[in-house]
Amino acid sequence: MDRRQQKTRAAVLSAFEALLAEKRYEQITVQDIIDRADIGRSTFYAHFETKDSLLDYTCRKLFAHVFDDHLSSETSHDFSGGERTADRMLTHILYHLRDDRKRYTRIFSCESADLFWRYFQTQFGSLIRKEGLLEKSREKGVPEEYYLHFYCSAYMESVKWWFETGLTVPPEDLTLYFRRVTG
Repeated sequence: MDRRQQKTRAAVLSAFEALLAEKRYEQITVQDIIDRADIGRSTFYAHFETKDSLLDYTCRKLFAHVFDDHLSSETSHDFSGGERTADRMLTHILYHLRDDRKRYTRIFSCESADLFWRYFQTQFGSLIRKEGLLEKSREKGVPEEYYLHFYCSAYMESVKWWFETGLTVPPEDLTLYFRRVTG
């Protein structure tokens, strides 16, 4: 994608996020987006097939790095070395959310926050499956799907609480609290 296309796509994403802060997703029209981004209808459709595809792209872009398989050294944290454990993975997610707190606070508290929480839960559930954290369900004699739903819901509620309380608890401590409660 050339620089001009990247700039247009960034304008569309910015316009979309701003509109989400003002009204529910269902109330936003493609016309609202193109007006706010100051682009033409054909330009919008050159980048996105539908408003739903824009939502999907926004979610993927928003959470791609949060749920990335490759842990790298970053300014606020370094999970690139050492063993990949559940605690490190959970803490890494929290660091990413905290590092971009302004954006996530806006997204998680907007009128359409439920859309983003559902996407977060889906991505988190996929990660839990991939990391083999469902072994505990067998150890505890609990159906895998129930355990996955419970674990994801509990983590999401922990993240919601964390944002509501201003992210004052360090990521490592929140992970510790979560792991103590979920055992």
